[in-house]
Amino acid sequence: MRSSILFTRINRHGRMVPPRLNGSVTAAATPSGPPDNSVVEFGAYVGGEKVPARDIPEAVRLVREHNHDSPVPDAYVWVGLHEPDAPEVEWLADVFGLHPLAVEDAIKAHQRPKVERYGDSLFVVLKTVAFIDHVETAATGEIIGTGEIMVFVGPDFVVTVRHGRHCPLSDVRERMEAEPKMLVRGPAGVLHAIADHVVDKYLQVADLMQTELEEVESAVFTQVSSRDINRIYQFKREMLELKRAVGPLQTPFNALPQRRMIPSEMREYFRDVGDHLSRVCEQVQATNELSDSILQAALARSNALANEDMRKISAWVAIISVPTMIAGLYGMNFDYMPEVKTVWGYPVVLGVMAFVCTLLHRAFRRNGWL
Repeated sequence: MRSSILFTRINRHGRMVPPRLNGSVTAAATPSGPPDNSVVEFGAYVGGEKVPARDIPEAVRLVREHNHDSPVPDAYVWVGLHEPDAPEVEWLADVFGLHPLAVEDAIKAHQRPKVERYGDSLFVVLKTVAFIDHVETAATGEIIGTGEIMVFVGPDFVVTVRHGRHCPLSDVRERMEAEPKMLVRGPAGVLHAIADHVVDKYLQVADLMQTELEEVESAVFTQVSSRDINRIYQFKREMLELKRAVGPLQTPFNALPQRRMIPSEMREYFRDVGDHLSRVCEQVQATNELSDSILQAALARSNALANEDMRKISAWVAIISVPTMIAGLYGMNFDYMPEVKTVWGYPVVLGVMAFVCTLLHRAFRRNGWL
């Protein structure tokens, strides 16, 4: 359980900000510098257009000066980070007044998908997934690669913290900057674009996983092997990973359009993303159940093939046992044995062996053992 934390400082923008974090909650410390190594991109957006800014502090200053002087505050800052260090996130927490519990989650990563509200800001955790090609799968054994995107959304800022190399947001930013009508939607519009991008990836991965399962199914019902069974187990493990990424997000995301922080004109967009998310959940559930059935069929077919092999071995053992038994009897070297002293004794014994073996072979063939 996390320790309780008090807001003890007021920054230069007049906002109350939390004490510093360094992996765990500590006392207030000297402000660290702005993020450098982890910044993927940043920008100040005013009225649907990107305003040039040298660095993050200048972008924040331009946005807040515009919102202070404008009757309609329509400017915001969007900062994108990739696997930042703790001091870099702490600096942004100071600038934007981010809640310390959300900051701690963003630093540590490996969080459960969720949507939480802290004062006048939202903290959203999205699991990212990507389908790994067969070359990488052979090397790592993984079919699905996962990561995380943490999104801080406030009245005049969006901060994205991405962990993992999958699902970059550069395409989202470029697409929005190319369409001013998307930028003018504000921070809620950025959150919608990110969520829509992530959920679209869910759909792509779910479709590719279904195609992969169909290939496994074809292999199972043609000639099953231990390799195919291992492949199904691997598939099920990856499906559980996808289910853990998608399932927990459905309930809080469906409730997101009802939050007061989401503008009324954006609620329909979030409902559309929620519908896509529901479709993904249903598809993942159906694929997971189908993989269970295929696994059971593969195990049953493997057992049936093993039993068939055992029947064949038993049949041949029974056939070979006849000449072995007769040869063993005549190998005891008694003086008084049938046909020992006759000229036709040896051919007769061989004929009896061949006749009995032929009868057994035909009987086993008729019963399906050979």
